[in-house]
Amino acid sequence: MSISFLVGNWRIRFSGKTDVGKVRALNEDTLHVPTDMPLVVVADGMGGHAAGDVASRLAVDTILAYFDETAGEPVPTWPLRLPQLQVERDRMATAIKLANVQIHEAGKKEDGKKGMGTTVDAMYFAQGRYYIGHVGDSRVYRLRGDRLTLLTEDHSLLNDYRRMKEMTPEEVRAFPHKNVVVRALGLAESVYVDVYVDQFEEGDLFLLCSDGLSDMVEDATIRDVLVGERNLDKAAARLVEAANDAGGKDNITAALARVEAS
Repeated sequence: MSISFLVGNWRIRFSGKTDVGKVRALNEDTLHVPTDMPLVVVADGMGGHAAGDVASRLAVDTILAYFDETAGEPVPTWPLRLPQLQVERDRMATAIKLANVQIHEAGKKEDGKKGMGTTVDAMYFAQGRYYIGHVGDSRVYRLRGDRLTLLTEDHSLLNDYRRMKEMTPEEVRAFPHKNVVVRALGLAESVYVDVYVDQFEEGDLFLLCSDGLSDMVEDATIRDVLVGERNLDKAAARLVEAANDAGGKDNITAALARVEAS
């Protein structure tokens, strides 16, 4: 069931669904639909590593705990008062960097968790803006009107190859290392976090998803579902169903956030 929060003059409504898919025995994705603040998180535990489900859960729990602990903290005023935009940007980056440290340290302490990692997309709404923290190849899309835009950039080997040379759709589909992630939480002592900040508009609909959705379902189909289904719970379920209908080769997670009039 969807849940909404007042953010300034707007209401942000959230929903989401996660599913094991049709091939894997364990769901290593972790989804957090907000319960007490307008913060949604999707983490995809790395399937080729040990304890991916542990890593994704630890990432989500650490980010939530940090946001909870820092809620309502006064803005630093010395030596200069930082603008709220910079404060929230730093808060997002710090939360994810802290999650990286927690996962990396946990992996070193237990043999069964050595090398575990996870992607993460976290999205927070405040003062007319959205803040996205991004590491890995999970994605965040925005539907504005009938136009679907990918807001994040995949940290993947495939995307690195696409930067170096033009690839045809056939070459992309045939690429042998599609699932190789070049940046993730837990794999090193530190990680660079992409943080995206922009103003939202009434009617904007955001989708956070693991690659179990984006790899199986074309962007055009994602757009059609989001345009055609007003109910967020049903839209999330339809996206998961589409990924399963396409083969469900990985865990599937879809989280939605829509900006509404208050």
